[in-house]
Amino acid sequence: MKAIADTGLLVAFANRRDRYHEWALQIANQVTEPLLTCEAVLAETAFHLGSAALALAFVRDGLVRPAFAVGDHIPRLAELAARYADRQPDLADLCLIRLSELHPRHPVITTDFADFRVYRRGRREAIPLIQPPE
Repeated sequence: MKAIADTGLLVAFANRRDRYHEWALQIANQVTEPLLTCEAVLAETAFHLGSAALALAFVRDGLVRPAFAVGDHIPRLAELAARYADRQPDLADLCLIRLSELHPRHPVITTDFADFRVYRRGRREAIPLIQPPE
């Protein structure tokens, strides 16, 4: 599976009490190569789980691979931040939108229903998503 991982997937995978835990396990079982992500997602994951070691283990064990350098994309990230200012996107969301632009065949795996249904790559193209059933 080629895809981009958002924080919700990683948190649900690690937290047995998360309502999406079973869904996240099913997704993880389909992973044949590391899912792309960004350092902002890893930082959010570490915060939500209360464990930087666990977030780093996802990289070490090959579940995810950081594939984005914020410094290389500042102008586009600033554009996206201004475009979606009404939604107050966090840095992780902006990075994932940009990752989706860079890897258009990779869906974003997310539990963030509200925002990722609104975000677009380019100007109008919906971002393909993999989400848990509502």
